[in-house]
Amino acid sequence: MSSQQQTGTQNLTLVQAVRDGLYGEMERDDDVIVLGEDVGRNGGVFRATQGLYEEFGDQRVIDTPLAESGIVGSAIGMAAYGLRPVPEIQFMGFIYPAFDQIVSHAARLRTRSRGRFSAPMVIRAPYGGGIRAPEHHSESKEAFFVHEPGLKVVIPSTPYDTKGLLASAIRDPDPVVFLEPKLIYRAFREEVPDDSYTVPLGEAAVRREGADVSVFTWGAMVRPTMEAAAELAEEGIDAEVVDLRTLSPMDEEAIVESFKKTGRAAVVHEAPKTGGLAGEITATIQEEALPYQEAPVERVTGFDAPFPLYALEDYCLPEPERIKDGIRNAVEYP
Repeated sequence: MSSQQQTGTQNLTLVQAVRDGLYGEMERDDDVIVLGEDVGRNGGVFRATQGLYEEFGDQRVIDTPLAESGIVGSAIGMAAYGLRPVPEIQFMGFIYPAFDQIVSHAARLRTRSRGRFSAPMVIRAPYGGGIRAPEHHSESKEAFFVHEPGLKVVIPSTPYDTKGLLASAIRDPDPVVFLEPKLIYRAFREEVPDDSYTVPLGEAAVRREGADVSVFTWGAMVRPTMEAAAELAEEGIDAEVVDLRTLSPMDEEAIVESFKKTGRAAVVHEAPKTGGLAGEITATIQEEALPYQEAPVERVTGFDAPFPLYALEDYCLPEPERIKDGIRNAVEYP
């Protein structure tokens, strides 16, 4: 956290921390612009931008047409010429029309122009399942963007981290995909400083110290993983829970150091298993800490299928019982 004089705190939900973070950065820097569908007068579909239009006006909080490619493309132009736009995509499942703009232009602008231009922008999108939404509203495709050089990918799991990581993302000189786990938008509250502060990108957080097995996770999966770890402690299994927070650049040092301590690992994410980041984390362990490995790395993930509708939604998401089974498999091997 950056050094500062703090005047107080508020007990905020995660979505309120998003709004507070946006407000603080817009107040601090006149170049910060918010744009997207219904972000202005309506305050956003989840009310993450509520009140910003009234405070900063229609030149800095811009309601756009329903056109994701246009939203991101416009933001790239703004960023190239000195602004710091924060475009919102209403749901991650709607981000695909903007994919070309993100990976072909935002991510490559600095290298394509040999440093003449950059794209300091933050693409915000609620992501993940669990809220009984229709098709395309529950996607968890963070691996798409982690695979693209030139992009940073951030996923907070607490209100405190949300505000601090968002500030860091907005101040970053390059494009950041900032994915907000909407399942926990209003699931709990946490004390968040009123003043502006930053949480560094690229640094994981150990949420629970442990000696028997390392469990790596992020976003909405941190809470069920912590619940599973607490219940396993009663069985005598001491799990360390590491919240990666930033998926690109990934904190490989934190992954390796935790694994060297335990020799066993599980990775929990709600995205499909095949091509998911659990595979990348496993490869990092193999490359950097193989002599310490005592068991195969367990992957507790979503399924290789389109995200289901209401009746099967809870079954698709990793929940504490399935997470406990994966951790037990890692600990009890061979």
